[in-house]
Amino acid sequence: MKDRKLLFFDIDGTLLSEKTHTVPQSAKEALKKAKENGHLVFINTGRPISTIDQEIHDLNPDGYICGCGTYITYHDQVIYHHQLSKERCKEIASLIKKYEIDAVLESKDHVYFNENIKNPFVREIKERYTNNGFNVSSSTDPNLSFDKFTIWFDHDISEFRKNILKDFDIIERSEEMLEIVPKGHSKATGIQTVADDFKSDLDHCYVFGDSFNDESMLRYVKHSIVMANGVQAMKDIAYFVTKDIEDDGIAYALEKLELI
Repeated sequence: MKDRKLLFFDIDGTLLSEKTHTVPQSAKEALKKAKENGHLVFINTGRPISTIDQEIHDLNPDGYICGCGTYITYHDQVIYHHQLSKERCKEIASLIKKYEIDAVLESKDHVYFNENIKNPFVREIKERYTNNGFNVSSSTDPNLSFDKFTIWFDHDISEFRKNILKDFDIIERSEEMLEIVPKGHSKATGIQTVADDFKSDLDHCYVFGDSFNDESMLRYVKHSIVMANGVQAMKDIAYFVTKDIEDDGIAYALEKLELI
């Protein structure tokens, strides 16, 4: 279908309000209309598929790019999955313990946490994931296996950084939080994999985001849409800055860009 576009949406701060932890009704209706118009809707997130809210699944997207491009599905079929070796997973878990770092180790089936979490925000994440019924395990699990991870720290971790730089890319989310992804993987590589699969030109791809971990995909395609509630650095590189998520920003963008 020559007019079909591929639409890629970040979750937190883009589709899912960080104030209400829900998807605005206007966004639900807009995505439904976009699909009715023949466009394909993909979730493109740093999260693993194992921690995606039911609110997002209820949108019935055509597919998911999860874990910053490490796990990709289309209509429940896995079209790409990059896993770390079990040996490397165990090495990283040991280093996290050695350097007293708090971490969320993320896979398609489970999320793993340290035994003793210092950071209150990470404790909240674990509690929320547990309450949501996600598969939460300990990083000491003998079957530990993950695709990417996120860490929090309040001290110098230069030795830890040196160890992971050989096979991981680091997304600096803040001064105390890093998102760590296997080299050669990003939200942008996920888009390229999907575009190749559908033999689609990148000019037919539209991406929606708000934060630094969206930068790779926002720079990768011409039609990059950033929420008004997003960080200024991302708005500076956007093709189009839409309204705030709380102010029907998704619906507004899809209408203005004549996708619905």
